[in-house]
Amino acid sequence: MLFDVPQAEQRASKVRRYVIMVVVFIALVAGASWYLLRYYQEKDTVRHFLNEVAAGNMQEAYKLWKPSPSYSFNDFLQDWGPNGYYGPVRSYHIERTTRRRDSNGVDVIVEVSPAKPFPSGGADQNSVKEVDLGVRFSDQSISFPPPSL
Repeated sequence: MLFDVPQAEQRASKVRRYVIMVVVFIALVAGASWYLLRYYQEKDTVRHFLNEVAAGNMQEAYKLWKPSPSYSFNDFLQDWGPNGYYGPVRSYHIERTTRRRDSNGVDVIVEVSPAKPFPSGGADQNSVKEVDLGVRFSDQSISFPPPSL
């Protein structure tokens, strides 16, 4: 009668509504996937590096670091070796990643611990140290990033 909508218009409206819902759902899934996986390669580089340090393969870890000529193996051991500032590293936990403005890499903030497994709290938590590692996009080299201003 007066407010009745023809069957063809109802079907077209339903199809349009379903198509819009599917497109929005796909966009949300794609956006969430991109956000969660955007720095996957850089995190994997840090994982590989820290696994070598934890295993005591310091020569291999130094190669993964891809150091500049001014950062010698002895300097590396003073930072990461068993008696180094961050050592001994037996477990770690990647906290977060951040991208600095106008940067050619990403900062991966990691907590390292001499305890294995990684402490969840209590007395062992006092020995956990936080370290900021910069990973370049171009060659996946690792360094200590400059301090924030």
